[in-house]
Formats: sequence, structure tokens, C-alpha cells
Amino acid sequence: MAQKKGQTGNLNGRPKGSPNKVTSDLREWVRMLIDGNREQLEKDLLALEPKARWQVVEKLMQYTIPKMQSVEAKIDFDKLSDSQISTVINEITKSLE
Repeated sequence: MAQKKGQTGNLNGRPKGSPNKVTSDLREWVRMLIDGNREQLEKDLLALEPKARWQVVEKLMQYTIPKMQSVEAKIDFDKLSDSQISTVINEITKSLE
């Protein structure tokens, strides 16, 4: 008899966070493709006009460097003592250095 939607014969299921085999195989193939053609990729990149070259670099960066997220902090300075305000200012100044 067929399983109902949302049910499985495997009560434990696949462990959370474990990639499926197709994803693992595809990532390995792409890694090997890039590693095996690194010199040609660099030559092709250098052959591009500067603007196009930086567009490619920017697109590739999103796969290696996480994007920064904006952070919003709301501080009600009216409720803080002078000492607490000084501490906040000092901490912000340190983080900018």
C-alpha cells in the first residue's frame, strides 16, 4: 500500500543537514571541472574587458564570501545614564577602528 503524503517507511529519515547524493556528486564534478581548467579560466577572464571581468568576479564572489546584512539598533538614549551612553559610544568607536 502506498504511503500517505508526508509519511515515509523510514522513521528516522535522512539526517538533518546531510546533502543528497546528487548534490554531492554535482558539487564534486564542478570542483574538478574548475580545478582542471584553472589556467584556461584565468586566461579567459583576463581576455575580457575590465568591466566584464569585474562583473564575473562579482558574480563568483557571492559563492565564496557571504553578503553583509544590514543591522539596525534602536537605543533610547533618554533612558540611559551618562555612564551607559559613554559605554555605548566607546563600544561603537572600538568596532569602527
